[in-house]
Amino acid sequence: MSPIPLSYTDIAADIASRITSGEYEPGAKLPSYSQLADLYSVSFSTAARAVALLRDRGVVVGAPGRGVFVADRPSS
Repeated sequence: MSPIPLSYTDIAADIASRITSGEYEPGAKLPSYSQLADLYSVSFSTAARAVALLRDRGVVVGAPGRGVFVADRPSS
């Protein structure tokens, strides 16, 4: 039996903790939605919802056509 997939809130929390720990530094580009989906074994839309949640919280900023980047001063 396969494990229960992570929810988008779980993924957002994990990415936020990676930012806090310094794995993703301010200004760093996050992996693409497809890469995040593969990394967390979830659908593209679940990965996109996780990033959208982080964007709403001001942790990351999107640059259309360039990607999603860690905000200069991430707020948890």
